[in-house]
Amino acid sequence: MAFLPSVLFGQNPSASRIIEQIDKNMASKNRIMTATMIVHGQRDDRTMEMKVWSEGDKKSFTEYLSPARDKGTKMLKLADQLWMFAPSADRIIQISGHMLRQSVMGSDLSYEDMMDDRKLTDVYNAVVIGPDNIDGRPCWVLELRAKTDDVAYFMRKMWIDQDRNIPLKEEWYAKAGKLLKQTTLSDVKKLNGRWFPTKMIYKDMLKTGGGTEFVINDIQFDVNIPESIFSKAALR
Repeated sequence: MAFLPSVLFGQNPSASRIIEQIDKNMASKNRIMTATMIVHGQRDDRTMEMKVWSEGDKKSFTEYLSPARDKGTKMLKLADQLWMFAPSADRIIQISGHMLRQSVMGSDLSYEDMMDDRKLTDVYNAVVIGPDNIDGRPCWVLELRAKTDDVAYFMRKMWIDQDRNIPLKEEWYAKAGKLLKQTTLSDVKKLNGRWFPTKMIYKDMLKTGGGTEFVINDIQFDVNIPESIFSKAALR
């Protein structure tokens, strides 16, 4: 997919144009990926493998492949509803309300974080607050403020690679201004004509531990996914 280099934005880039380009790189009609999640706890690390099918920002299905104790755990998102199946309990539970703020599999990500995959342009208004540099990459720093009420983070700061139009760092804030989470994105690759980070490190600033690594091992964009994947029957 084509993207616009930062030189086309001139000296005063338009924040709305930048986040449109981020959406073009980061969003897709659908995708299938396999990934490794490593949770760095206070005492030890925990590694999980998973496969994720997603369609736009409304449907996703996740199946945990390992370790043995988590194998077969599945999650289904349909719009604003989320269900989880745990083989050990042999039942499907709906995750809603305050439960959405809980940690996913002990990680630094909440169910709420996983639920919200909307395009930035649908959720936030943005302004450019200045240039910066991350690991030798010139960036624009954007401040995004929510334009809807149904967001977990009222304000976000994003460091956007000027040439590749992808985030390299994010900070997520509460309405009162408290820093809640921080993310760094790296191992950027060109996939299907788009730049895409394949490693993310999430840190919940309110938790102890060394954060959570999320590494994409394989990803396919805009592929055919059977509609039966996104059903409660698939959870069993």
